[in-house]
Amino acid sequence: MSEIPAKATESEDPSDGARTAAAGALASDVTQALARAAGNTAAGGGGRGPGEPVWQSSPPGSIYDYIRVASFSIGPDGLVDQWSLRAEQIFGITADRAVGMDPVEAFVDPDLRENGQRRMAEILDGREWTGVVPFRMPDPEGGGRGEDGLAEVYVMPTRNKGGEKAAVCIVVDVRTLRSIETDLAASQAIFGQSPFGFLLIDTDLRVRRANHRFASIFGGSPDDHRGKGVHDYLPRPEADRVSATLRRVLETGDSITDMHVTGHVPDSAERRHWSINLYRVHSGSGRPIGIAWLGTDITARRAAAREAAAARRNLALLNEAGARIGNSLDLETTARELLDVVVPGFCDLASVDLYQGLLSGDETAPGLADGSAELRRVAFASAVADAPFRGSGGPMALGSVHHYPFNSPCADALRTARPRNVPGEEGGLVQSTLAVPMVAHDTVVGLAQFARTKGSEPFGDRDRDLAVELAARAAVCIDNARLYRREHERALILQRSLLPPGDPVASGLDIACRYLPGNASTGRPSEVGGDWFDVIELPGHRTALVVGDVMGRGLRAAVAMGELRTAVRTLALLDLEPAEVLSALDEIARGLGAPGGVQQATRAARRPREADLSEVYLATCVYAVYDSVTRRCTFANAGHLPPVLVEPGESALMLDVPPGMPLGVGGEPFEEVEVELPEGALLALYTDGLVESRDHPLDEGLQAFVGALTDPSNPLEDVCDHVLNTLDTHHGEDDIALLMARVQGLPAESVGDWLLPREPRSVGRARESARAQLLSWELEPLVDTAELLVSELVTNALRYGEGEIRLRLLLDRTLVCEVWDSGLVQPRRRRARDTDEGGRGLQLVGLLSAAWGSRRTPRGKTVWFELPLPDGESVLTDPAEALLSLF
Repeated sequence: MSEIPAKATESEDPSDGARTAAAGALASDVTQALARAAGNTAAGGGGRGPGEPVWQSSPPGSIYDYIRVASFSIGPDGLVDQWSLRAEQIFGITADRAVGMDPVEAFVDPDLRENGQRRMAEILDGREWTGVVPFRMPDPEGGGRGEDGLAEVYVMPTRNKGGEKAAVCIVVDVRTLRSIETDLAASQAIFGQSPFGFLLIDTDLRVRRANHRFASIFGGSPDDHRGKGVHDYLPRPEADRVSATLRRVLETGDSITDMHVTGHVPDSAERRHWSINLYRVHSGSGRPIGIAWLGTDITARRAAAREAAAARRNLALLNEAGARIGNSLDLETTARELLDVVVPGFCDLASVDLYQGLLSGDETAPGLADGSAELRRVAFASAVADAPFRGSGGPMALGSVHHYPFNSPCADALRTARPRNVPGEEGGLVQSTLAVPMVAHDTVVGLAQFARTKGSEPFGDRDRDLAVELAARAAVCIDNARLYRREHERALILQRSLLPPGDPVASGLDIACRYLPGNASTGRPSEVGGDWFDVIELPGHRTALVVGDVMGRGLRAAVAMGELRTAVRTLALLDLEPAEVLSALDEIARGLGAPGGVQQATRAARRPREADLSEVYLATCVYAVYDSVTRRCTFANAGHLPPVLVEPGESALMLDVPPGMPLGVGGEPFEEVEVELPEGALLALYTDGLVESRDHPLDEGLQAFVGALTDPSNPLEDVCDHVLNTLDTHHGEDDIALLMARVQGLPAESVGDWLLPREPRSVGRARESARAQLLSWELEPLVDTAELLVSELVTNALRYGEGEIRLRLLLDRTLVCEVWDSGLVQPRRRRARDTDEGGRGLQLVGLLSAAWGSRRTPRGKTVWFELPLPDGESVLTDPAEALLSLF
């Protein structure tokens, strides 16, 4: 469209004209073209002359969709004679009202009407005029002032059919022009000043326009990118994906937000990442005209996100390590727990080597000077099949002992206590290996190796730091496990040293016993406990059976158990009744936790503040005394589980022995229960570890134990094994002590018993009876010694005792002689002077017998001595030489 130069450009308001200069420039072309068209129409030229353009409908989205242009004509009389529909829309006045109106009077303010009339006369005189004119629209209701407006008017003189002067007016709404001006300025600012890459892509998926930011990234000026496609910027697979997305946006109108695109910029091999937002752009009529592309470089953000993800992954790995490593106080298990955490989450292969010296119990780690000491491979894990981890020279088997050469990276890591990166072998599967020394308390305990295979991401500085932290955590746990193993073994040695060695033997009893430390069934070490059992031989072929349990675990409980066991043995030698033994043991237990013993503990109990400072030792115990001659057993119980008795042909039952209070509580007496045991009966004493656990109630365990004792005639060793195997699900958390005894009473022919009157002749009768009994037992070598000692004991009973005298000989593994009387005064051995006529009897008994002593009985006392049976090895002391040695 050719331009028509303005004949005159004026404005009634210069400031308004300046503000709309930009819009006026755009409207000028339009108004002049419309003026020509309107002029031709007003002149009556309904047809077209030679060379005139052919007017056609504008395509959708043309400028006329945005700019509101109206026209009207003025007749020779200066009044409106034609009024367009667009004029009705702009001014809000219908044609029937507008035709015949004076435009100056109707639209111009009164102050400007004079000037307006002069301009109208000039126009009708043949002058063109253009300018911005404020106007007010008449009130549609006809009453009062209407709305104010601003119009750019282009007035062109013309003539009507009669040749009279007239005028055609082209009017543009200035408010619309200003809106377009603002929109264009905003669009230009957003597109040109955006810090993001901005593209306008047409419907052929070609760049229609690019901003400076996009051009600064991909080179050249914005105009250089016109007509290019996505394949000019992205590699083919990525470009195909983006092209498909562009077509989908163009077809559906669905926006795409934060689509990630990867590519390269010119002259750079760095991989770049962008976040792309796409949305379809429409014309004023709603026709799709292209796609807006808004791109943001997120390479740094992606790198930061990867770093953050790696940090979160490492933190999660550390949290998992804290939760999973160190749950077991076992060296090999702790090493395997470390590998369970790192494979495959951190590496593809891993191994742990520990110093052989530490595993064997050495106090200090050997070979720290050069790092070449022997190590044992205790754990290995691989996420890759058939990928053995090599040691010094070749594949290393689990459990093998090896060492690293002095100049190897692994030896250097051990020597310097710093991690080393070991490159993989050429052609091998491993890409790189981190050799990380395991340091605990400034001591290197071993070496952890983490390897990644080819194709995995290589180790970085962050990975190295994480590996050091993981190895350090595992090292502390392994060192703790090593220290615990050492202390546990020491405590276990102490505990076992306090138990009876080997298989105990007793007169009239067949005995079998078992002791299992806690968790022995699961193979995991635990703290030692305070369980113990004991078999104590008493005078007169009697036997004390003891089973006890100190509450608590650890070395403290084991030491307390040792003290109580020693006290029980001491009290048993005094030949006290079972209830008396437990009463004395209760006093001892109360004094274990107080430095001053039981008296200090009693005073502390009266003062609450001091009582808090005293340790409390509680224990349960069953003490039983069995007499092989009478086959009677006397029980006393201090809070322990009841003994179990199985009689031949009968079901097992728990004996009703009053439990009493545990040892260490104090203040309560203990009761005794006497039970006669038939020949062949089975008696079982045990601790709670056999029948109680977290998963099974005590009653269930007791019933299972009683049910396991089905056949007491089997060998006792088999019975013990059967019980432990049957109750395997009921134990393992606590120590187990099991003591079983089968009754084998002393035969009547092995007992000689005589009542002697209280008269001097009884001494001779006693010697005769003893001689005859020994000869019948074919113990002639013991006759002389036995006669002499029996004579001494009966003489003392006559001299110092009271009441009737009883002589009893018992034959079992040894020969025991007992002399009973009703006197309460205990014999006391003393050293006689050379001038004394007596006082050497008990000295003689001590010289000639293997053991001797006295004990209280319910009706007096018993003095006894014991002689070993002649077996060809023991040599008896000659009585004559013994007598001479006293002088």
